[in-house]
Amino acid sequence: MQHDITSLLTDLINGTSPLHQVHFVSPAEQVTHASPRLVIMLEGQTHDVVFSSSRHHPLPPTTCLSITFGKQQLTIQLQRDATVLHQQQVARRGPRTGAFLLQTLAELQMQPDEQETARLVVLSLLSHCRDLLGSDIHTASRSRALFEAIRTYIEEHHASALTRESVAQAFYISPNYLSHLFQKIGSVGFNEYLTRTRLEHARQLLRGYDLKIKDIATRCGFTDSNYFCRLFRKHTERSPSEYRRQYHSQLTAKN
Repeated sequence: MQHDITSLLTDLINGTSPLHQVHFVSPAEQVTHASPRLVIMLEGQTHDVVFSSSRHHPLPPTTCLSITFGKQQLTIQLQRDATVLHQQQVARRGPRTGAFLLQTLAELQMQPDEQETARLVVLSLLSHCRDLLGSDIHTASRSRALFEAIRTYIEEHHASALTRESVAQAFYISPNYLSHLFQKIGSVGFNEYLTRTRLEHARQLLRGYDLKIKDIATRCGFTDSNYFCRLFRKHTERSPSEYRRQYHSQLTAKN
């Protein structure tokens, strides 16, 4: 039994793997779960396609694919008896296709003669789940590309009066989403990243140019040279002047 959930969904959709018993558990039937859940038997005590409520058909010991449709995310689990072999989660977003299909399944529970219709709806729902899993990969790739573009923008404009709001506006995204990108991909807050970038440029200027501290602060985006000196000491445990002297003395000693 393969553990790749996308491949399992593809095999069920294409008919490579037979669609055996399918149980739909609505929120009204559950005590511990408030979200709709679809359970598909893959191995074990299965028979012809039966779409039903698990309240009327207890689940026998078997291998199954369990899909829980939370309000914000989709949770797909491959289970063998009570053991979770593999789990994958993805955000629910975009058109409300999944919500409409779930509503249709809930209505079909009351119509036992509509088995073929229920089967087609289940296949459509599985296809929707697979699309969400695929789009999550593309979204992660796009998020990484956007994050790298923002980093390049900060590198090129670090001397300007950058703010979270101004950078977000430059990329047509919300300030909150900008913060989310830095926390998720960069593992650092936006302001902290901006400060680190500016201080790194300040160190480069201190090492390579005989500029006044005030001028270096201005060239690195700091309008207050006193604040720049405090921040520099906080991150390096030295003042800008001490850093410059120490660097040049070490350079002289090497030569």
